[in-house]
Amino acid sequence: MFDVLEPFVEFAFMRRALFGCWLLCLSSAPVGVFMVLRRISLTGDALSHAILPGVSAGYLLAGYSVVAMASGGLVAGALVALITAWSSRRTRAPKDRNLAAFYLTSLALGVFMVSIYGSSVDLMHLLFGAALGMTDAALIWIAGTATITLWTLLLLIRPLVLDSVDSACLQHGRLGNLAETSLMLLIVLNLVAGLHAMGSLMAVGLMILPATIASHWCQRLESYLLSAILLGAAACTLGLLGSFYADWPTSPTILLCLGSVFLFSQLFGRHRSLLGNRLRAWLRSHPSKEIHS
Repeated sequence: MFDVLEPFVEFAFMRRALFGCWLLCLSSAPVGVFMVLRRISLTGDALSHAILPGVSAGYLLAGYSVVAMASGGLVAGALVALITAWSSRRTRAPKDRNLAAFYLTSLALGVFMVSIYGSSVDLMHLLFGAALGMTDAALIWIAGTATITLWTLLLLIRPLVLDSVDSACLQHGRLGNLAETSLMLLIVLNLVAGLHAMGSLMAVGLMILPATIASHWCQRLESYLLSAILLGAAACTLGLLGSFYADWPTSPTILLCLGSVFLFSQLFGRHRSLLGNRLRAWLRSHPSKEIHS
């Protein structure tokens, strides 16, 4: 049974990829939990596309440099987030409409830049990542991101939870603005950190899917956060093994593992599931059968 895990023992690149993906789950999954609680999952998806022009610019200027691509992605993501918020206040247009327009434009610009000045291999690398080619610089960046993320969430846990439960409570206060801005910046930071392993299109999946799955099974915040992290780590392990043995693309395999668990949870989960809700309703309407069973 444990022979399946031998690649992580024998090959340094597999250990590096596994450690990097686990660190990414430790950082991204808690952010995803608050995204799901605040119902801004699609905002994260939009920002994952918005970072592509900055990442492409860094790649074209400095090659496959983690610092250059990450810096470009951070600047692009932060600019789109700030411009969206500013234009929404100035024009009174819905924030989601402006964000969709900006992220689609950013995605098109990023793909255009790499297609014109790079190659199809470069484009696939930026869009879908290369976890098995994890470098030490990428590991350091992910570790730094995880440290910043966990400390920020620890410091802002109360306003984030309160804002997730009742957004109107902190809507007009400085603490509410700080919590919202910090969460948006953490989303961008983790998207950039996940760029090497998952790519700009897939990185958001490691935030949203574990959190969404955990929401079907957990109600307490502590178990919610822990379950999301463990689910992401397990999927990354399976995805890396699938990539090693079957030559499957790593990031899509990781998300497909999570997607299959999501479908199961959607049907049979303890909370807000299709068949689970019907089964509980049937048991409540037939108490005698529940006792005899």
